[in-house]
Amino acid sequence: GVCKVDGVSERERPNVKQTLFASYNTLLAPKVRAACMEITPVSAKDSYFISTRCSEQGRNSNRVNLSTWFYQFSILLRRSLKERKQESFNTLRVFQVISAAILAGLMWWHSDYRDIQDRLGLLFFISIFWGVLPSFNAVFAFPQERAIFMKERASGMYTLSSYFMARIIGDLPMELILPTVFLLVTYWMAGLKPDLVAFLLTLLVLLGYVLVSQGLGLALGALIMDAKQASTIVTVTMLAFVLTGGYYVHKVPSCMAWIKYASTTYYSYKLFVNVQYGDGKKVSPLLGCSHRGSSTVSCKFIDQDIAGQIRPELSVGILILMFIGYRLMAYLALRRIKG
Repeated sequence: GVCKVDGVSERERPNVKQTLFASYNTLLAPKVRAACMEITPVSAKDSYFISTRCSEQGRNSNRVNLSTWFYQFSILLRRSLKERKQESFNTLRVFQVISAAILAGLMWWHSDYRDIQDRLGLLFFISIFWGVLPSFNAVFAFPQERAIFMKERASGMYTLSSYFMARIIGDLPMELILPTVFLLVTYWMAGLKPDLVAFLLTLLVLLGYVLVSQGLGLALGALIMDAKQASTIVTVTMLAFVLTGGYYVHKVPSCMAWIKYASTTYYSYKLFVNVQYGDGKKVSPLLGCSHRGSSTVSCKFIDQDIAGQIRPELSVGILILMFIGYRLMAYLALRRIKG
């Protein structure tokens, strides 16, 4: 099927593809067809040995499939890291995060420990910013890759699980660097609790919250698979989560209370407050709120935002469930897409 085309004009050159097809059909196809149609009778004596051999080949096939899966995963992971590196660290996004960090640090510059209202506003701003930004960016991931994904899946290039795991793991280093930089700038400029353990706990809560918010965006994007519709849904969802997050309204109507307990913002905000103020016993004497029934604004904030909050262990457990649940929802939504 290989021909020499040196010194031949473009018009006189044969169609190499058609030549290869013709050569295959002439030379190899009859042999392949004969090999496939050949049937060799098997005696009953040899049935045991054949079944044993087949089982051994099945076990070897499983090992090959596992190695193939890891090979596919490694290739897709490298591709994802190259693509996400340009997307996550483009100049506009870095400028957006650094600007927000500096503005927040200047607005709350060395705030006093006893200015509870101001500090709670900063903690809730962090919850809003790092709830909306990751979810809104992640919601476009699968809709934008739908055409390529369907084409590659239809050709059998890789399994869905290898693609999904490469996407999830490839996003981790890209999604966690900017929040870390943001908190490094804002935390110390705002003068939050000057303790290394408190800073590390705040950073851990922030990174976990970013991953949960990203999972929400991935799930909605995979379910809807339309960039405009998905962005609208994630905007409305995050708006509902922010309004019921526990800062704007404490007495949420009973018909809306279920949104509060489904809100990622609610649990992250309570964890931020717990890291800074604990159960409120240390700051209460400083504000003259050691006695019951005090009606000052600061004391009301302590009762409603600090003392009257969900246990941190429960908040962590729910965020972990959300982290797993949103990604599982995204995976199941991708499975229904046919190439």
